[in-house]
Parts: sequence; structure tokens; C-alpha cells
Amino acid sequence: MAEIRAVRWDDNALVLIDQTELPATETYVSCADVDHVVDAIVRLVVRGAPALGAVGGYGVAVALLQAERENWDTARRDSEIDRIRNARPTAVNLAWGVDRVRPFVADGVAAVLAEANRIAEEDEAANRELSRRGADWILANTDQRPLRVLTHCNTGSLATTAWGTALGIIRELNVRGEVEQVFADETRPLLQGSRLTSWELTHDQIPHVIQSDGAAASTILRGLVDVAIIGADRIARNGDTANKIGSVSVALACHAAGIPFVVAAPSSTVDLATASGDDIEIELRDGAEVIEFAGVRVAPDGAQGFNPAFDVTPARYISAIVTEQGVVEPAETPTVDELVAKEI
Repeated sequence: MAEIRAVRWDDNALVLIDQTELPATETYVSCADVDHVVDAIVRLVVRGAPALGAVGGYGVAVALLQAERENWDTARRDSEIDRIRNARPTAVNLAWGVDRVRPFVADGVAAVLAEANRIAEEDEAANRELSRRGADWILANTDQRPLRVLTHCNTGSLATTAWGTALGIIRELNVRGEVEQVFADETRPLLQGSRLTSWELTHDQIPHVIQSDGAAASTILRGLVDVAIIGADRIARNGDTANKIGSVSVALACHAAGIPFVVAAPSSTVDLATASGDDIEIELRDGAEVIEFAGVRVAPDGAQGFNPAFDVTPARYISAIVTEQGVVEPAETPTVDELVAKEI
């Protein structure tokens, strides 16, 4: 089957699968100006920490091309690049991608694009390596065969440049013949699990069921799950991780049930400048996403929605953090420094 590519550069524009339209239709959005890049990020046309890292790099190229067309001065150009960098505050990879290509701005669009392409290539390689490492760790730390796996949100090719992080580990386990079934949490409020993860699992013919987020803890405590694997949008120095809202509930249930709770992300998601989860800004989205369904209000008039997009899982509830650099067990490791690539 064809490889899913959520992010690519084509004909002087950033081209994205419109993830707001999946699974009903597979359509693509072409972003040739900064407004469209920022809109795609904010509306979750593109989402997932590693994918946003690549979008940050390619977004700078979009800004440079627009600056040439519209004769922006340096201050306007830099301001527009900052708009891309700050479009989503919780995921560190977006800012990381912008910052990585920014030193090449003075050398022109071709140099920025070359570095953005390197980000995408390195991300795919990192995903495949962390998937191998994560699968090895899980098989060494579980007894049930084949495995019943729970995952939350979407962490596959749609959330990265290719292959995936947590879903990449599930793919690797499935290639090894070690997956019996995946429990995919629907993931409120935009249903990334039921819309996107299920779409990818169906694409790969991996057996799975979709469950409500509220069912996850019960499924775990009933002994129906052997391991939970999720992604991360930021990993603090002490091992606390930020991920899609609902992740900490899964971690607490795994802790109570005595099964592994694994976090998978590329090393670019490790933010050594953030000491702990207390320092991670939690994005608060429009409350309408909670009190409306398909644009139709489902809550009483006057009710307001509270819609944090992420939560923080304390390191003490995480069995293992996996990057392409290795695996650490936060309860045994004071920091996650060794998970950061020493050379890029």
C-alpha cells in the first residue's frame, strides 16, 4: 500500500492532507502564504508534534517566497515567521522547526528548503528507529502474546512526516506478528482517534476497535489491555510529558493496573529548557468544540465549554519514554538528557 504523506513541498507551496476532512474525504490543502499556513495549523488541518516540526521549517520557506512577491522589509518578514512559530504554544516541535531553519534565511529559499527537507527525512528515520526500540522494550517488559494495545489520539503518519511514533511502535509490533488488537480511544474533542488513527489502522489492516475516552480506564482495569502507547507534544527535563487531553487518565489507569504506559516521541520533542510539566503552557481551544457537534449545539443555551487541548502526565506514572536515541524509565532516571540527539 502507498505510504501516507501528510506533509510535503510541491510547486513552491506547502501541501498538507486536510485532516479535518478525514475519513470522509482525502483532500489536500496548498499553503502558499503565511495566512494559510497559520490557519492550517490552528484549524488542525495539520497536527502532531513531528509533523508540526516539518511544517515549521517549510513554513519559513513559504514566508520567504511571500516576502519576495510582496516586497516585505526584514521586520515584516521576521514578524510573519514568528506568527508561524507561535501558532500553537504547547507543541515544542513547531517552534523547534522554525528555529532550526531560521539561520539559513539569509542564504535564501533554497537553503531553507534544504534544511526543511532534512527535518522531514530525519523525522522518518527517527520514527522507524524509535519504533524498533519501543517494540523491543515492550516485548521485554510484557508477558502476554499477542499484545492488546491501547493508544490515545493519533500518532501515525498523519502526525509525523512518515511512519509514526506511538502508532509506529504498534506498526512495528504488528510486523513482528505481536498485535492481537488495538483499542483506539476516540479522543475528544475532535475525534482524532476515531477519525484518524482508525483510518491509518484500517489502511494497514491492523485489527482494532474504537472506544470512548471515558471507557479507557475501565478497559484497562478489566484486564483487557497489556500496554498503552501514546505520543507527546513536549517532554520536560524531568520526564513529565504533555499530550492530547485524556492521556493522564490512561496513565493513572495503567499505574493502577500495573501495566506499562509508554510515551514515544522523537528527540526533538524533548525540551530541556522546560524543567517540569508545571512550566508547559496548555493550549485552551474554543469551547464550541465541546458544546457543538458537526456545527450543531448539543448543550443548553448559556452553557460554556472548557476545552484544554492537552494535559500533563507526571513522570512517576510513565513506564518508559522512547526516542530514536534510546529508552529511559523515568522512575529510575532523574532527567531525560540522554534522549536528546547530541548532533543534528
